[in-house]
Amino acid sequence: MKNRRLFIAILSVVLTSTVCAQVPNIEMVHVQGGQFMMGCTGKHADCNVNEAPAHPVQIDGYYIAKYEVTQELWMAVMGGKNPSKVVGNSLPVTLVSWYDAQTFIGKLNELTGKKYRLPTEAEWEYAARGGQFSHNYDFSGSNELDEVAWCKENSGNVPHAVGTKKPNELGLYDMSGNVCEWCFDGYDTYEWNASTLLVNPTGNNLSQSKLYRGGCWTSYWDVCRVSTRTPQTPNAKFNFVGFRLAMDEKSK
Repeated sequence: MKNRRLFIAILSVVLTSTVCAQVPNIEMVHVQGGQFMMGCTGKHADCNVNEAPAHPVQIDGYYIAKYEVTQELWMAVMGGKNPSKVVGNSLPVTLVSWYDAQTFIGKLNELTGKKYRLPTEAEWEYAARGGQFSHNYDFSGSNELDEVAWCKENSGNVPHAVGTKKPNELGLYDMSGNVCEWCFDGYDTYEWNASTLLVNPTGNNLSQSKLYRGGCWTSYWDVCRVSTRTPQTPNAKFNFVGFRLAMDEKSK
């Protein structure tokens, strides 16, 4: 009986290790906690209504993926048919809903034993702005969009391999372009919390809408700004929307 239990335990470890070895490496970047002004600041005269007013937010430290989830990673975890319209291992996965992203993350966590999740909207914007190293650029990593993002003007109307433009101050790629990215939060306006310091906000948990952030390969410059936010139903799927992984600091 003891030998049988030992065999089962060893087999379980071997199978788990084999499965984990099949999942491509996920590079995570540590973001030191801090405070920032979230939303469209006075620097811009063309704010969208839902980006204002800017308001103070305090964020604890966390990890966020260096790259958007690729089709290679998606297929390693999900198998089956690649949902993306333009196919390539190093391209970001697209045509996935918020619910699809949650299903993927659940399976990824089962395979790896880790606790990946979607970033909150505040975490996403803080990281896009460069975190504690922010230079207050218009876009994530530069005031020149072409340096850091695949967008309407330079994409050729297709997504591109992740990490082929310049990174931002934290070493994160494609946060202003390539594909928009789902966030965890329920969508809400900023009006109700404009004068109060918010600590690790997670949006409106009762909202029927989620949201995605960042520009994409179909976006003009104004959509690629770090403060742009787009509410959307969580079952929506677009060929210009994907997602990026995050993780609590204590879970790493």
